[in-house]
Amino acid sequence: MTAALRIGTRGSALALAQTGVMADAIAKASGLEVEIVPIASEGDHSTASLASLGGTGVFASRLREALIADTCDLVVHSLKDLPTAPYPGLRIGAVPKRADARDVLSARDGLTLDGLDVGARVGTGSPRRAAQLRALRPEVEVVDIRGNVDTRLRKVTDGELDAVILAAAGLGRLGRLDAVTEYFELSRWATAPGQGALAIEVREHYSAEFGAMLKAIDHPSTRMAVFAERAVLARLEAGCSAPIGASAVLDGEMLFLTATVYASDGSNSLTSSHALVVEGSATERALLPDELGARVGDELLRLGAAELAPLGTDQ
Repeated sequence: MTAALRIGTRGSALALAQTGVMADAIAKASGLEVEIVPIASEGDHSTASLASLGGTGVFASRLREALIADTCDLVVHSLKDLPTAPYPGLRIGAVPKRADARDVLSARDGLTLDGLDVGARVGTGSPRRAAQLRALRPEVEVVDIRGNVDTRLRKVTDGELDAVILAAAGLGRLGRLDAVTEYFELSRWATAPGQGALAIEVREHYSAEFGAMLKAIDHPSTRMAVFAERAVLARLEAGCSAPIGASAVLDGEMLFLTATVYASDGSNSLTSSHALVVEGSATERALLPDELGARVGDELLRLGAAELAPLGTDQ
């Protein structure tokens, strides 16, 4: 490996915070100095909605280009923002241990979702969260918003919105869990495939020393769970911003996966759950998340997911 490892990341406060945590882990695992390289993307500058920009994959594109161009040696992504389609010349080298996968509410006056008034204005930039909100509280107004975490929270404190819905993991990494007024349990409120997890993306070919570093920061059970969740997206040919929630967990030798597809207006949803025994060789075990995700995705398609939601094509 080189004298210093260059870690590419978006320049937002959240991206820099989570990359800083990974930089410490990478430095410890490799014994090398690390350099954080902020890289701007179209998504960071545009004020248009994520759906109109082509989904959250817009944030990954510039990082991947920088990695291919050797501007950096690896990049750190929020896994839920990473498209499932393979990118030529790159691979996910490591998936560190997952943080809290739940969504949370941050509302004025400490309110919960059920406590919001009729007509309350709730902000989110996620089609999935918007669909879930319309299903559970059809009498509130969903407001499409963009901006970093502080900008979104400020819309509540300034009175522009009554509440916003955010990811617990992001608030935790920024030290802003004090803003949470309610945690949404996964059994009631499914979250995005890969939410709470990070992905370390690297070029396909690297040295044995680099591979040892990646192995040291990888968390195998997290990798298996999030790859199963992402396999549902891939089977449905759905982009990162599609109204789909998924949750997988490895419990002993069983891998469980549940996924839900929502109608955009919240009027309906479809859910599928399956499980597999985790057994066989390392190569066979590595294929299980794809198999499980395909089973769940196939059942959702049989139930009518393609007619229910705007799945589109993965970006």
